[in-house]
Amino acid sequence: MSEEHLTTEAAEEEFSAAAPPDPEAPGTGETSFADAEAPPAGERREALAGSEEDEVAKWRDVAHRKAAEFENYRKRMARENAQASERGAARLVKELLPALDHFELALKAGDADEVVKGFAMIRDELMTALERVGVQRFSPEGEPFDPAEHEAMAQRPAEDAESGTVLEVYQQGYRINGSVLRPARVVVAE
Repeated sequence: MSEEHLTTEAAEEEFSAAAPPDPEAPGTGETSFADAEAPPAGERREALAGSEEDEVAKWRDVAHRKAAEFENYRKRMARENAQASERGAARLVKELLPALDHFELALKAGDADEVVKGFAMIRDELMTALERVGVQRFSPEGEPFDPAEHEAMAQRPAEDAESGTVLEVYQQGYRINGSVLRPARVVVAE
């Protein structure tokens, strides 16, 4: 025998010595995609597209809900701000009512001295009410002119005052919690 013949025989023996494959075993025999879990390519694209559409719909719904929540928050804040403003106005009016009562009593008095006393009481009552809500008046006479707190109504030469000094106060200024509510109207030295 020749060497070539032995090699072929040995190859055949090795192959023939192995057990033949079971035709019922998975992965043997003809390949079939019928039992595969993945859908065919066209159906898979449609399934992915449906999934993406569901995801878009979900996020669109979240966006609509958040927009509605923000709108409700905005309306609630506007309502609360209006209520706070009303409470503040009511508090101030409540503080001013005693002064109004004194004003009416002063007008009912027949004597001129009594009327003047009544007006002084009203002024004091009003100032007390304003101070209770944080308003303070200021009169800058003799101080240097400050355009942030004073409004110059006129200038007048003065021998006994330095230039830029407040000589006279036409109208007092008011502050609320440190901020200028109304500047004082003043006459300034030239």
